[in-house]
Amino acid sequence: MQLDTAPELPQALGPQALLLPRFAAADADELVAAVRRLSAVSPFRHLVTPGGFAMSVGLTNCGALGWTTDRRGYRYAGIDPETGQPWPAMPTVFLRLAQTAARAAGYDRFEPDACLVNRYLPGARLSLHQDRNERDFTQPIVSVSLGMRATFLFGGLQRAVKPAKIPLQHGDVLVWGGSDRLRYHGIMPLKDEPHPTLGGQRINLTLRKAG
Repeated sequence: MQLDTAPELPQALGPQALLLPRFAAADADELVAAVRRLSAVSPFRHLVTPGGFAMSVGLTNCGALGWTTDRRGYRYAGIDPETGQPWPAMPTVFLRLAQTAARAAGYDRFEPDACLVNRYLPGARLSLHQDRNERDFTQPIVSVSLGMRATFLFGGLQRAVKPAKIPLQHGDVLVWGGSDRLRYHGIMPLKDEPHPTLGGQRINLTLRKAG
């Protein structure tokens, strides 16, 4: 089945937040292959939050630093706590795509050192949260969607602000930074709508400058 990989016009979600529809579609096969290789080294796992709740989303990491959580709190670490080894190196295709997307959104000097890889199955969700474990909030966040459709929640700088609901398709890329960098965001429970090539899952790559 031949899928249309032509990108569409960017959509502003805020003063410094941009949706790049299908921006990653042409690289999707290479991205998915890289996810399979790195998850064979550092497998997906369901971590426990400081409040004692198991996350519905499976996750792993690549790059110099990886995001992790347990009863002690949220943090970045250079060692995978499950394997006792460094996280897999960030694939070149991840870095190239993230920097190209960041430049398209006006961030010319993005140097991500961490990529959180999330795997959503039907019913999985991500509650509203801020990304604030990083040291440098001047650096943007680049988020890549692959596989099943999802609804992205993009809120305000306070949790109480009602979030906008943004449909995400296979190959879409989100970039947000600057005045939008600390906005609350999340993912609504995933519907069971299998993707033609990835089946019943959604893979999300979130690239950040963490250290």
